[in-house]
Amino acid sequence: MEFYDVVKARRSIRGYKNDPVPEDALKRIAEAVSLAPSACNIQPFSFRIVLNSAMRRKICGVYTAPWLAEAPAIAVVLGNADVCWKRLEGEPIIPVDIGIVMEHLVLAATAEGLGTCWICAYDVAKMNKVLNILPPWSAYAVTPLGYANVQPDKIQRKSVDEVFKIIK
Repeated sequence: MEFYDVVKARRSIRGYKNDPVPEDALKRIAEAVSLAPSACNIQPFSFRIVLNSAMRRKICGVYTAPWLAEAPAIAVVLGNADVCWKRLEGEPIIPVDIGIVMEHLVLAATAEGLGTCWICAYDVAKMNKVLNILPPWSAYAVTPLGYANVQPDKIQRKSVDEVFKIIK
């Protein structure tokens, strides 16, 4: 898929077929994730692609939307705020690094014909516990990964002029 077509096609999918995600698609997605920039190229992140059904059920016990349980794979992005670059006042930049790498994953998945839906609305301590994630790492976001079985509703976006300004 051409880049701008991928950007236009990327949507949050809330319904999945049970068809497995091809391993070659996962390898290409992994390559896209590994190319994501991060502050000072520290790359304070790591992905887990959960195919194991028992582990997926545990994740779905923390985030209970039924469509997450439909997906044949769940991607979890872990971050390490201890090693990430810090702003001059000391604030960790990990949310920015996670945002960038997660967007690489969802765009790469879209290019592969796969659906995703970025999820952060869960109890982080519970998610870390079910995934056996130990400090200084933490589960910053999850997404189902699979082929859509629903067509997302059309959404209204702000005009380009409202979100993008050129200052001369």
